[in-house]
Formats: sequence, C-alpha cells, structure tokens
Amino acid sequence: MLFSDTYLTIENPAEIIFKDKGSKFLAFAFPVENDKQIKEILNHLKKDHHTANHHCYAYRLGADKLNFRANDDGEPSNTAGKPIFGQLQSNDLTDILIVVVRYFGGTLLGVSGLINAYKTSAAEVIRECNIIEKQVLFSYTIHFSFDQLNDVMKLMKQMDCKITEQNFDSECSMHFRIRKANSEACENKLKKISGLRLEYK
Repeated sequence: MLFSDTYLTIENPAEIIFKDKGSKFLAFAFPVENDKQIKEILNHLKKDHHTANHHCYAYRLGADKLNFRANDDGEPSNTAGKPIFGQLQSNDLTDILIVVVRYFGGTLLGVSGLINAYKTSAAEVIRECNIIEKQVLFSYTIHFSFDQLNDVMKLMKQMDCKITEQNFDSECSMHFRIRKANSEACENKLKKISGLRLEYK
C-alpha cells in the first residue's frame, strides 16, 4: 500500500462572526506549525477579547495528524471543542488552529444549540480559508569531495531535491529536502557514491 506524502492545510488566517439568540461567536482560523505558535495566538486572543465568556478551540498538527486537542473552556463537556475539532476532521485538515470566542447574549442555547453554534462557526471560518495541499519533505545533509560534485548535482536534479544550502570549500556539503515518497530511493542512490556521508536531519 502506498503511503501518502501530502496533507491538507490552510494558507491564510481568517475570521467570521456567527450570531445565535443574542450570543456572538467570533471564529478565527490560523495556519500553525507547533505548540508554541498556538499558545501565543491563544494568549493574544484572550487579551484582545478579555471580556468574552469563553475561548474554545481545537487544533491538529503534523502530517500524521497525531498531535491534536479540543478545549471547551468552561462550556458544557463536548459542546464546543469537539464540534470544532469535528470540522478539522471532516475537512481532513492539519497544521491548523480554530478558536471560537463567545460573548454570551443572555439566552441559554442548550446542549444541541451550543454544538450547532460551534460547529457552524468552525465550518464557516474554514470556508473563508484557502485550503492547500503540502508535501511531506524529509531533510538531509551530505558531505562529499569536490570531484563528486557532478554526480551529486545530477542526482539532485534527477530526484527533484530542493537544495536549501550548499558549501564548496575543501569539503563540500549540501542541505536538501525531498518528498517523503522519493526519500528511500534517493538515499540508496547517494549511498552508491563512494565516500559520501549522509545525515538525516
């Protein structure tokens, strides 16, 4: 079975406002890459909307989609974070954070009303985003002698490697990235170049 080396994420931040029975739901979507970014965004939103009743959110990180969390922030259990996270799942998105800030309008929405409000807010803010496909890239560093440069450059082109840094001093070195699906074949070809040292980053 072929493994996927692509994933879907959003290209741009977005925000929308959803209203229901006087309550105002401000939904924000952000492309994110790590937990630190998520904490900074949440802190910033909590400062900007310090009078709001709830700051509910869900996120998912990584091409393997294994780093995720949903938070109800004081709303009844599973009425906010879970419906938000459900929209990440149904759109198959990762490297994304959605925060829904609620200003209570005086009328209780009930469990089903809350679930619908948070689900709708998340769905609408995702619709405002440009969804893009990204490749899973592996990073390598190689060290080789100058007389091997032609062989190395030929292989870089052949395997569609993205060179990010290169150094041609007494010993040559090169940093490059390659699609996950092509990485094993590239490693095998590089190992055939005598004396070349390969490091996986």
